[in-house]
Amino acid sequence: MENLIETFHIDWKIFIAQLINFTVVFAVLYWFAFKPLIKIMAERSGKISKSLEEAKLIEEKLSETRAEFEKTISEAKRQAGLILERAAAESDAKKKETVVRAKEEIGAIINQEKQKMQTEKAATLKEIRKEVADLVILTVEKVLGEKMDEKKDREMIKKLMK
Repeated sequence: MENLIETFHIDWKIFIAQLINFTVVFAVLYWFAFKPLIKIMAERSGKISKSLEEAKLIEEKLSETRAEFEKTISEAKRQAGLILERAAAESDAKKKETVVRAKEEIGAIINQEKQKMQTEKAATLKEIRKEVADLVILTVEKVLGEKMDEKKDREMIKKLMK
């Protein structure tokens, strides 16, 4: 061992002094640098882990909110589709109803015009008959050479009408 001490030139007094210096420097550094640094790092690690947990919770809430949003959107789309279908059905029904009403009105107008035409036809026929009767009377008067009285006139008209 002495060879070792001589080879490395170790002096016990200097070695002990260096050991004491190292212990003092280590103690000072530990109390004034490492301990506060370890405390700050522990606090910071706590804040970081707390932030990570909060971020996980926020992400979970975000995914839940997205799921609810998607569900709400799909429900809204479904309801909009139903409303559109209902509106289309109502539109078709109103269109059919309007067409039926228009056909009925056209039919009523046609019937009115037919009745009007029949009335006019009857009036025209009556007028034509009257004129024909007058012409027949004039013709008969000229052929017979005498004037017919009202009674003879009616009898002649009745015979001709039949």
